[in-house]
Parts: sequence; structure tokens; C-alpha cells
Amino acid sequence: MATELKTGVIGTGKLGTLHTRVYSGIPHIKLAAVCDTDINKAAAVAQQFGTRALADYKSLIPLVDMVSIATPTNTHFEIARYAILNNKHVLIEKPITDNLRQARILIRLAKRKKVILQVGHVERFNSAFLATQKLAANPRFIECHRLSPFPNRSLDIGVVFDLMIHDIDIVLGLVRSRLQRIDAVGVSVLTPFEDIANVRLNFANGCTVNLTASRISDEPLRKIRIFLKDTYISLDYQAQEAFCYKKEKTSIIKTPIPIEKEEPIKKEIESFCLCVRNNRRPVVSGIEAYEALKLATKIRDMIHRKNFGGFR
Repeated sequence: MATELKTGVIGTGKLGTLHTRVYSGIPHIKLAAVCDTDINKAAAVAQQFGTRALADYKSLIPLVDMVSIATPTNTHFEIARYAILNNKHVLIEKPITDNLRQARILIRLAKRKKVILQVGHVERFNSAFLATQKLAANPRFIECHRLSPFPNRSLDIGVVFDLMIHDIDIVLGLVRSRLQRIDAVGVSVLTPFEDIANVRLNFANGCTVNLTASRISDEPLRKIRIFLKDTYISLDYQAQEAFCYKKEKTSIIKTPIPIEKEEPIKKEIESFCLCVRNNRRPVVSGIEAYEALKLATKIRDMIHRKNFGGFR
């Protein structure tokens, strides 16, 4: 019989509550506690999933083998560093941290302490992406749209770190080539940060990528189109649907790609548990998360420079 692993969740907002729910249903995982600086929020989540509530993350760490961190980005480093120093495996919601220096420290520390460091780039576990990933070799052009209504969360960061970073991570996984050029624009509307952004990336192998992200849209939209020679793939992350459009003689044939729909965050957390149990490298380790953060930082900084310090 598998050894029981003890886990906890730090941060009981929307994502933290999802993590808590998933952990509570995984065999041989004991949900030891949840934690939030707002003890009433933590208590409500703890009651719902049959665990205990704490207000201080340092009180949670001794109770667990592994932990999810779903707190504001500017707290990721402090909490993850403390957990890793205490030999705990860590799953941090994206982005890994809010700056590259802190991300490098966490990566080095996790390596030294020999613990798993996974970052929550959840689209890597989307069934539609997994079904199309092998079909999307050598893309020539990629177009990504990620739009959402105003979230009332993650307002300590802009839309590049909040939403676009998902697509940045996916693109870097698909286009394995040196980035040659970035052109980025963005606008602050409802927050001090960029709320809408559009980016064009040019890679050395000739692939061009266009990314659009907005968090002030009426309707949510999470789609990617991948253009290959004589073929393009259209993928809807939200609906977990994908279609292949292929040129045959003078016609374009549309074919649905078979997909077994599963909840991405459930697959992500189950993968984390397996990595901890089997000492296996995560799909998105600190290294992949660092590369996504590095490009996101360049994009954000370019947008901010163009706006002459109008937001930061």
C-alpha cells in the first residue's frame, strides 16, 4: 500500500480552494491543514473539506510533506523559501515569483535540498493541449488569445504576469528556437498595471507568434491557433476542444482531434503528488517557470517603457 503523504494549502482564495478540493479527493494524500492570513476564510475552506485552519504558514509547514502556495505573487518567494529550507516539496501557482533573482534562488535552493519544485502553469495539463502537442511540431505561426472579465484578484501584477504568462510558457515549449525580436504594447485601464497587452515574437527558425491578453473583456476566451505546413490546429482551452484543418488537393478538411476531457488542475496536482512520491522531475519545474518569467519580464518592461512610467 502506498505511503500516506501529508499536504497543505497556503492561501484559500479561488485557486487555493481548488487545490484544497483536489487534494481532499486523492487517495493516500492527507490534507493536514489550510492556511490564510484571513483566518475566517481559512476556517470556511477547512470546514468544507474536513481539515484544520491556520493563520500562519510557518505553523503549517511542520505538519506536511508537501505544500501548495496559492497566495499573491509578491509573497511566493518568502513562503516557498521557508518551505524548501524545511525540506518540503512545493507547488507554487504561477508566476514562480515576481522577479528573476528570487526565482533563481528558489531553483538553486530546491536543487540543494533535493525537493520537488513545481510551478502551476496549468495549461500544460489541459487535455486539448496534451492531445495536440505531438501534432504541433515545427510551427510557422502561432496566435494566442487569452481574455477574461475583470478578476478582482491577482491585482498586484499586470495582465502579462497574470494571464499571458500561460501562453508564453506554452509557446516556449512548442517553439524550440532562439528568440530574435519582441514588440509589445499594453494599456492600463482599471489598475496601475497593464490590463491589456499585445505582443509579437519573432524566432530564429522563422516562427512568428502573436499573443493577446486582456482582463477587461466581457466574455472569457482561451484559444490558440498553430499553423504548420499545409495544416493548422485550432485549440480551445476552455472547452477542451481541438480541430485539425489540413489541405488536401484544393480543399481544407476539418477533423476533430479526439480528447478525453479532464480537469486540468486535478491532473496538475496529481502529477505533483506522483513527482513527490517517485522523486520525478515535474512537467513544469522551476527552470521552465523561470524561462517563462524571463520572457514575461522583458515584455512587461517593454510595455512600461513605452508608457513612460505611466504604470509600474
